[in-house]
Amino acid sequence: MEPDFSRRIAPDVYLQDVFELAQKDLLGAYLCSRIDNELTVGKITELEVYVGSCDKACHAWPNKKTPRTETMFRQGGCAYVYFVYGMYNQFNVVAGPEETANAVLIRALEPVAGVETMMRRRKCQDLHNLTTGPGKLCQALAVTHREHNGIDLGGGTVWISPGKGGCAFVSRPRIGIDYAEEYKDKLWRFYIKNNDFISKK
Repeated sequence: MEPDFSRRIAPDVYLQDVFELAQKDLLGAYLCSRIDNELTVGKITELEVYVGSCDKACHAWPNKKTPRTETMFRQGGCAYVYFVYGMYNQFNVVAGPEETANAVLIRALEPVAGVETMMRRRKCQDLHNLTTGPGKLCQALAVTHREHNGIDLGGGTVWISPGKGGCAFVSRPRIGIDYAEEYKDKLWRFYIKNNDFISKK
């Protein structure tokens, strides 16, 4: 039975502890977009947690509000989308109460719906290369910093539909944060065990 992608994760779910949200509610949930009237959906298979108060890998550390990070300080349940290397968009879920600046970076998806649209946008026919990276999945779902930073994840453009929850997962260090000193080795990257759609095992 196909999941009902019209459902939304309830707003109060985004206000809980960022690790609980990531592990229990986001892993196995569905990141959806309806852009240019085309529905694309991917199952969230891999993510990373960032904590504004203490995490030296977090854009908002140490609770520093700037024009770039302002979105992270909003109440959980909106998207923090940023642009890196002049090329790639990265999609994050803002978590927790207002002013906490916690976020979950979505690193990989398993394509579920609108796969042909994703392939056209990515100019890629390899299913396992389609959404296995934060920049790739944004391109596949047509999510951009310019259009979607700060967007309410309960709306009709970009949203998250609940999965079954309770996925068995693996914990590993996050990727590309060698500058983060003692925080670079934190096991704050989580991915669904035995899933083939992961950016890096």
